[in-house]
Amino acid sequence: MEVNKQKEILAIQGMTCANCALGIKKHLDKKGIQQVQVNFATSEATFNKDRNYNTKDVISLINKLGYKANMITDEVESPGLSSIEKKFFFTLIFTLPLFSHMFLPKENFLQNAFVQFFLCLPVFFVGVWHFGKSAYSSLKTGLPNMDVLILMGSSAAFFYSIYGWVLFYGTEQSHHYLFFETTATIITLVLLGNVLEHRSVKQTTTAIRELSEIKTGLAKREVNGEIEETAFDEIKVNDILIVNMGDKIPVDGKVVWGTALIDESMLTGESIPVTKELDEAVIGGTIVKSGSIKMRATSVGDDTLLSQIIELVKNAEDNKPDIQSLGDKVSGIFVPIVLLIAILTFFISHYVFGVLLTDAFLRSIAVLVISCPCAMGLATPTAVMVGIGRAAKKGILLKGGGTLEKLASVKSIVFDKTGTLTTGEFSIKQIKVVEGEEMFVKSIIYNLEKHSSHPIAQSLVNGLQEEAQSLEFEKIKEEKGIGISAIYKGDKFQIGSGRLLKENNNEHDLYLLKNNKIIAFIDIEDELKKDAKTVIEKVKALGIAPILLSGDKARKCEDLNKKLNFSKVYAEQLPNEKLEKIKQLVNKNPTAMFGDGINDAPALAQSTVGISISNATQVAIQSADVILLNKNELSQLPKALQVARHTLLTIKQNLFWAFAYNIVAIPIAAMGFLNPMWGALFMAFSDVIVIGNSIRLKYKKIF
Repeated sequence: MEVNKQKEILAIQGMTCANCALGIKKHLDKKGIQQVQVNFATSEATFNKDRNYNTKDVISLINKLGYKANMITDEVESPGLSSIEKKFFFTLIFTLPLFSHMFLPKENFLQNAFVQFFLCLPVFFVGVWHFGKSAYSSLKTGLPNMDVLILMGSSAAFFYSIYGWVLFYGTEQSHHYLFFETTATIITLVLLGNVLEHRSVKQTTTAIRELSEIKTGLAKREVNGEIEETAFDEIKVNDILIVNMGDKIPVDGKVVWGTALIDESMLTGESIPVTKELDEAVIGGTIVKSGSIKMRATSVGDDTLLSQIIELVKNAEDNKPDIQSLGDKVSGIFVPIVLLIAILTFFISHYVFGVLLTDAFLRSIAVLVISCPCAMGLATPTAVMVGIGRAAKKGILLKGGGTLEKLASVKSIVFDKTGTLTTGEFSIKQIKVVEGEEMFVKSIIYNLEKHSSHPIAQSLVNGLQEEAQSLEFEKIKEEKGIGISAIYKGDKFQIGSGRLLKENNNEHDLYLLKNNKIIAFIDIEDELKKDAKTVIEKVKALGIAPILLSGDKARKCEDLNKKLNFSKVYAEQLPNEKLEKIKQLVNKNPTAMFGDGINDAPALAQSTVGISISNATQVAIQSADVILLNKNELSQLPKALQVARHTLLTIKQNLFWAFAYNIVAIPIAAMGFLNPMWGALFMAFSDVIVIGNSIRLKYKKIF
């Protein structure tokens, strides 16, 4: 895969919904910027540099819209409360006493209009500053977002309160027109929703940072017989590098001396560590488990396999669908319609039906107050809060409300094999004796493998120690990548891979030879997680197709399929092939990817929803949207699916009520049957319905 060196990435602050991202993209497209992608979830914009626009020009264009664009840096987010959290807690201090006046006697000082005004004023200023900037930015792009509705509703209640207060100043009637608590409550509750989203949504840009960290380190380079240390990014093609046990392979290359057992599972999906000998290729980022080698660098910098995987992750994140709530999807229509209805209410009431000018104005204000988007603003975050909280109690980490919505829609789940469905621990699948007594053959295997440190040898020793007998060998010799041999009572016994044979054979994992003649075949397997079969059955019961997509050998994947019965099996897939397969599946149906290795990171990012486990690589965890915290329990997966489905159902119910309420209430207010005071009360009642329905999710039986 060719790396696009003309691509630039910017971090963008100030986006509050997917409409913001779409608006920025639309604006940059109009200006002729090439290959623009704006991702609300990652707060990033990517584009191709050209002669007409440099990076500073693009940053300036975005900043003029009211957002703040900067170059991507590796700075860590400062500890403590975030800006949105500070705003929420600040407004909460004033809103609680202001709201409490509704339940206090008339003589209480909180019933005083001046007190209510000065309690509401700082909250209103915060709301105008926070939501106003976002609303203004969205209007400039031509795609109004939910903040336009929030600002309009809270401002209408605030200024209507001032209007009624001034109009009926000094009279008892003025209290019927004070809705300062409505303004403060709207702003504070919506800020709470923003806080919840801020805390739950984790930026996926850290996936790229984790991958990049694997590329860093110091390597031992041989120069004119001397050994010197050099940074990975300073290595050049044809440099000779020395890599010992426990070291990380710095770059892609070829072995020029020595042998080593290398764990490539993070990059290739191969479950068994592989032996590398003279002229064999090694991959940057993999780990030497035992042995030492000298290697010649063949690919460095952006040309290494790891760099290509990083690029795949970046591209997958660029193309990932924006997280967009149901409320935001209709806000572009709802905002102008409500404003139009309010204007028409005024003119029709006054000029057509002869309603007094003041009453007509009050009717139009009532339309704005009763159509306040507070219920719509709360519909998603309250349900998400309960859904994420319930999932957390079951050991399931869901990264934000968008993840819940996407997870609920999946029609197929793609499973990686090694470390996901299996434990990563090896066990003996079968020992097929061709010649000799079974007990004697097992004793030979056991006593030979005791002298090897290979992970497979250790699994054979552990599996046979209860039944094997001790034997004394002579001339024990281990050949890296081939096997181990010894003499017993004049006969030569050898055990190892298909390389022992004259014609390399991969039909079985290991072969036992006596005087160069095969006397037994040995097959090993990853131990299947105890609840894997049950989980696959539950996934099918939910109407979701389970698919196996692995970098492991076809034979091993087929063996696993016989036990678990997948809908489809794709074996021996490289990282780029996994990504292409995921793209094909996502184009057909919403598809989740369940993986745990670095090689799975691009596929996790490209899938509709990425799922990983707590003991996965950090890259896989950061690329995933769902993390199952109990690494030994796959049963969390169907629970996550159920939580997501019921949460989405709750969100739809909440939004249905919020919109149905507006559809019914707005005409009533427009016809003069509902004054702003009752409108505010009904709006509050609408909030109670939404929150109550979300709380119901907490106790609802869904497992």
